[in-house]
Amino acid sequence: MRILFVGDVVGNVGQAMIHEYLPQLKRDLKPQVTIVNGENSTPVGRGISYKIYKQLLKDGADVVTMGNHTWDNAELFDFIDDANRLVRPANFPGPTPGQGWTKIKVNQQTLAVVNLQGRVFMNQLVDDPFAMMADLVDELDTPFVFVDFHGEVTSEKRAFAMRFTGDVSAVVGTHTHVQTSDAQVLDHQTAFLTEVGMTGPADSILGMQADSVITKFENQRPARYTVQEQGPGLLSGCVIDLNDKTGHATAIHEILISPQHPYQS
Repeated sequence: MRILFVGDVVGNVGQAMIHEYLPQLKRDLKPQVTIVNGENSTPVGRGISYKIYKQLLKDGADVVTMGNHTWDNAELFDFIDDANRLVRPANFPGPTPGQGWTKIKVNQQTLAVVNLQGRVFMNQLVDDPFAMMADLVDELDTPFVFVDFHGEVTSEKRAFAMRFTGDVSAVVGTHTHVQTSDAQVLDHQTAFLTEVGMTGPADSILGMQADSVITKFENQRPARYTVQEQGPGLLSGCVIDLNDKTGHATAIHEILISPQHPYQS
């Protein structure tokens, strides 16, 4: 089984990069399942709309994962309960609309796609992702489990991956928008990448216009961040191969398309 995962889509530039390159990546890499994180995909870089959700599916996503900006576009409440390919963090507390995981049938196997959010420096009260995953391991009833771990801290992401090595097929981090170069298979069982990176404007600070971000660092006053809408884009992702019998990962490789790394099919 091969999984293609593309990191946080940011604004219109991110949507355009998905539209242009995701079909090409799927043609060349031939994944059985394609997952895209869409929590920053609106033009303002926060949340997702129904139109964008449907377009991501049309462009080739099988599952769309979310994160801490899940509820930032109120339109989501109108369709999340009917969006069976949209997954928000499973450890949001209390009765919460939507689903924290979904399953995809791949030939004779079933892949569970789980979304979880970290707790360190995230400024949101969520339930313990470690305890949640411990419960889900048995509930999911499949050895093929992909986890999008949406977190700020590298140590929390790695601790989670090492805790569930052998219990899940892959743990890939999202949220911090800058791709790391530590893709590896832990103990010949679980694929891990601390941060898959973003898909959006390349000439930006995490997808935002640079001026407002720089100004905040210089004067420490509140600033309104605006998505960078001009200039070239980048696409960050990874491709993961799983053993068709055990669900254990056999390989993971980063994908980066940018002005410095043009796509070569």
